[in-house]
Amino acid sequence: MQAQTVHIVSQAIRYIEDNLHDKLDLDMVAAALHYSKYHLHRVFTKTVGLTIHDYMKRRQLTEAAKLLAFYENPIIEIAFMSGYESQQAFTDIFKAMYKTTPAEFREAEEFYPLQLEIHLKEELIKMDFIKENIKFATLADVDDWMELVNLTIDGYPCLNRAEYIENLHQYIANKKALILRDEGMAIGIMGFSTDTGNIDFFAVHPQYRNQGITKLFLDKLVDELLCGREITLTTYRKGDKADTGYREEYCRLGFAERELLVEYGYPTQRLVLLPENKEEASNERNRKKPIS
Repeated sequence: MQAQTVHIVSQAIRYIEDNLHDKLDLDMVAAALHYSKYHLHRVFTKTVGLTIHDYMKRRQLTEAAKLLAFYENPIIEIAFMSGYESQQAFTDIFKAMYKTTPAEFREAEEFYPLQLEIHLKEELIKMDFIKENIKFATLADVDDWMELVNLTIDGYPCLNRAEYIENLHQYIANKKALILRDEGMAIGIMGFSTDTGNIDFFAVHPQYRNQGITKLFLDKLVDELLCGREITLTTYRKGDKADTGYREEYCRLGFAERELLVEYGYPTQRLVLLPENKEEASNERNRKKPIS
């Protein structure tokens, strides 16, 4: 069943990628692949963590941003190529997602993607990880680590790849980079600071986002690496249309809101997990678990 679901979703992704410069919607994709739109919506969202609509919009805007940064096509032409019927409609959604207008983005000449193509694992995914499976990353993990970064680029606004890799090498050397692997691939990665208690970067493979991986990494920090410390991170601000669910998950796991920030020109908010917050959140999750 899992393999069939992955096959269906992969077909949908391939169709979207082949038709990025057309006006796309769920009905069109479902009809082209001969699936019920309700079934396709359900399996796509469950597998990828995004609705088909959100995936299409983010991919088309990423391609539009690439055209703005590297080519001289008129903005109205890029709007039409991205599936929008007017330059104003394109400008409105572009600004909501990129926090700048298309013209300002072009002038800055600094491209970063909202969403890259997602490639799914066809083999059965493991569902019984424990925190002991999380290890310190080594230099041999860098390629797989960066492959996961590409898959989860939605969690890395304004990513500068070269700077990120340089920092990653430092984190690995200082034993501040954690990795969780399954069948030769990275499915969870985290860089953290023992000085500040901050999670500096974190990602979970889309197919594993519903498997409690985030909680495993937090347990690793709280129980072994940052015992008794506050844990902080920055994420999207409330209501940011570019957020694909990161903020909601962190709040569900017990993080509390702190000050608003701007990082690399992007509006964010700092969240903090106090030791007592983690315990309360854990107790709440345990109370909601069904009795077997």
